[in-house]
Amino acid sequence: MNLTDKRVLLTGGSSGIGLAAAEALAAAGARLVISGRRPEALSQAVERLRAGGGQVEGVAADLATPAGREATLNKALECLGGLDILINNAGGVRAGRLEHTSEDEISTMLTVDLLAPILLTRAALPALRASGEAMVVNVASGIALIGMPFYTTYAAVKAGLSHFGEALRRELNGEGIQVMTLYPGATDTPMMGSSRAGPDLGFNKESPGAVAEAMIAGMQQGALQVIRGGEARAAMIAMNRENPQALDQRFLGMKADLEEAVRDHSAL
Repeated sequence: MNLTDKRVLLTGGSSGIGLAAAEALAAAGARLVISGRRPEALSQAVERLRAGGGQVEGVAADLATPAGREATLNKALECLGGLDILINNAGGVRAGRLEHTSEDEISTMLTVDLLAPILLTRAALPALRASGEAMVVNVASGIALIGMPFYTTYAAVKAGLSHFGEALRRELNGEGIQVMTLYPGATDTPMMGSSRAGPDLGFNKESPGAVAEAMIAGMQQGALQVIRGGEARAAMIAMNRENPQALDQRFLGMKADLEEAVRDHSAL
């Protein structure tokens, strides 16, 4: 897909992967509306993008609510005059043992990471269909492909988002709407700020810019999925499929250290 003059709605665009993706899309000639929950951070992101020459508007809204989703989509359609690309990037995480995770935290992850993207996509489909050449991009996680201990709910919702994208791709096949899923690994973003897990535990963080560049390249090439993490991640995915008990043993060896490193990891 040629991104020049494409009309893009990108959720969670005020920081991290979302902001880096907005910068890359603007550089490619796309016109954007970005959303975020924090008005001040969103305003700063819009100013930064405009200073770099981007055609960008912002909408401060909580996608966990029906009113927030409606306001976000309406703002995009009003500012852009239609919609060619929807990028479901907004998300949240709470790590730690399942029994130490509150019901509210579990509910928030289910809503923000899975329900909101599904409902926003459903609402956006008429506008995307009218585009004639449209795309939905869902930002999942490498944890959707390899379930990690202490990320039980997050793994579940991101795997759900992954399969939502796969099923939707097949549902819309031949109808002018592509669907791509991005699987970032550990990324150096504010969302990871409260995690103390490092390379010794397999968390080799890459820059948001590198993830965004891979996303944009995948969109331009019409990829079905983009998986970050290189050969090491590919090997773990293969092991998880062919010999999952071997991966169980690997996690068992680091279990105590991993639990301690991620017990405060929260970005909801």
